[in-house]
Amino acid sequence: VNLIMDTFASLALATEPPTEALLLRKPYGRNKPLISRTMMKNILGHAVYQLAIIFTLLFAALQRDQRPQDPRREERL
Repeated sequence: VNLIMDTFASLALATEPPTEALLLRKPYGRNKPLISRTMMKNILGHAVYQLAIIFTLLFAALQRDQRPQDPRREERL
């Protein structure tokens, strides 16, 4: 699985030719963070969004299971 995922990532990086501005850019320093503030905001925003959806679905499923059942309705397996 890791080999496949690494292959897709390298293909994505290799298919687009580098621009002149990218080639002339100075390298980032050693003390610079790998994840910028914008990236961190996006990661946290997506995490909060996904957790909200998951907990909403979980809460809805639990509420559905706790409703009283109609006694006239037979349970079928």
